[in-house]
Amino acid sequence: MRSPVRTLATLPAVALVLAATFPTISGAGIQPSQSQYEGADARAAAEPTRHTFPLLKWLRDTAVEVVFGTPSAGTKGGSRPDPALESRYRNDVVVRFNVTNSEEEAALASAAGQMFLDVWAFTPQYVDVRLGKDDVSALLTLLPKALQPSVLIPDVAAAVWATYPSTTATGKSRFESTVVDAAKLKTSLDGVGNIFFEDYQTLTVITSWMRLLEAMFPSIVNMTTIGKSYEGRDVYALRVGGRKSEGEASGPRKTILITGGLHGREWISTSTANYLLWSVITSYDKEPMITKLLDHFDMVFIPVLNPDGYEYTWQSDRLWRKSRQQTKMRFCRGLDLDHAFSYGWDARKLQTDPCSESYGGDEPFQAVEASNLAKWAKNETDHGARFVAFLDLHSYAQEVLYPYSYTCSVDPPNRENLEELAVGLAKAIRISSGELYTVMSACEGAVARTYSASESFPRIEAGGGSAIDWFYHELHARYSYQIKLRDTGSYGFLLPSDHIVPTGEEMLNALKYLGDFLLGNNGIERGVFHKDLKRRRR
Repeated sequence: MRSPVRTLATLPAVALVLAATFPTISGAGIQPSQSQYEGADARAAAEPTRHTFPLLKWLRDTAVEVVFGTPSAGTKGGSRPDPALESRYRNDVVVRFNVTNSEEEAALASAAGQMFLDVWAFTPQYVDVRLGKDDVSALLTLLPKALQPSVLIPDVAAAVWATYPSTTATGKSRFESTVVDAAKLKTSLDGVGNIFFEDYQTLTVITSWMRLLEAMFPSIVNMTTIGKSYEGRDVYALRVGGRKSEGEASGPRKTILITGGLHGREWISTSTANYLLWSVITSYDKEPMITKLLDHFDMVFIPVLNPDGYEYTWQSDRLWRKSRQQTKMRFCRGLDLDHAFSYGWDARKLQTDPCSESYGGDEPFQAVEASNLAKWAKNETDHGARFVAFLDLHSYAQEVLYPYSYTCSVDPPNRENLEELAVGLAKAIRISSGELYTVMSACEGAVARTYSASESFPRIEAGGGSAIDWFYHELHARYSYQIKLRDTGSYGFLLPSDHIVPTGEEMLNALKYLGDFLLGNNGIERGVFHKDLKRRRR
């Protein structure tokens, strides 16, 4: 295990204090929350404020500060943004076009470029677009008459506001209030897990929570940073792995990398990465599949790869997608990190306008965060690590996508294996939750067809420079996938928080299937895996 970011030399003393203030851990079970947004603030505000003796309060706060660290001076308090931001999207709607042929896709792609439309999703069945109500008629003049939209989200502003977490009378989220007031904790830290996943969490809370996990599970968890963002924020990662034999006490191993938050507004990807992280850690030595997986592989979780963009969605613009890096156009900031990698980069096909939502830069790795991820990963392989799987979590559309993204005219060498595992991941999700995830190549556009190298029709969004292509081709991550999580358009990027746990659960079962696959499907894990799926369905 690499040395941690923060050396907890005082960990034994801290542990004693934490033992008094935090209950012991007993399992990883997290039940889906039944809370709704309506009335949540009133319920939280109605809870009585409790106090502890001054000395105990000081000891408790000191322990929490040692584990969490003190908030930075630039951190804004509270979990909800200024109410004035609610009016930003008051005239916006999300509409869906059912694109049936190449000409319609080309027309819609051209119109999206001309009008700088925010394309939310494109699949072989549909294309979703956010725009102002007053702009719909102008858009239709640029499209074939047969291409008529249906309204998915009639009030974007209300949907945006509903995704921010409820706060207590102090202006803090329920999780923040619980962590700093030990008297409110239940009889198990499973309660903390429940509270953490009841709402989407801010970057500050996520970082503190990651530090806490490292402090609570120091034998299998190591916190590190892969570099800094454009605005100077650390991009944190947690490495999780068991060491059972003396020969494995140190040194690199086969590695599974799971990332979330490449795009700032895709909050469910960050929450799902966190859910997988929590579930894997707390299942070690309790669940045979997870235990064996961690005894043979290291798992690295990077929940927020784009911290600048994620923070911006909390403070200024909920639907911000890109990073916050300055571009050649002063008023159009940000780079699309999923079009910022070097493999499959083609300046003739990629978006060159900095104001576009899919602009990845004027050259490969111009985006600081993508460059730092690549440098970190290269450094890992230079020191003997081998990436065997890469799961890049996104939203939305419920898809399991495999390489290549940049073209459909070239097949990956192990396409059959990629498809086999992808189908298995989708099946594991369907068995566990009933949700359908489509399996296909990441190169597919809005119309299901085969693209040739000389394809003249533009796609809704070019696929070059993607993370899954780079990890697959450059680092030989044999099983590299982009997984687009819930839902299929009812909420889009504004998925309510009561979907956090169900989405996490279905991805946890997919992760178990991946582990079973990588371990060779020897029968023992398979039996446990299917038995666990049946139990979860009940």
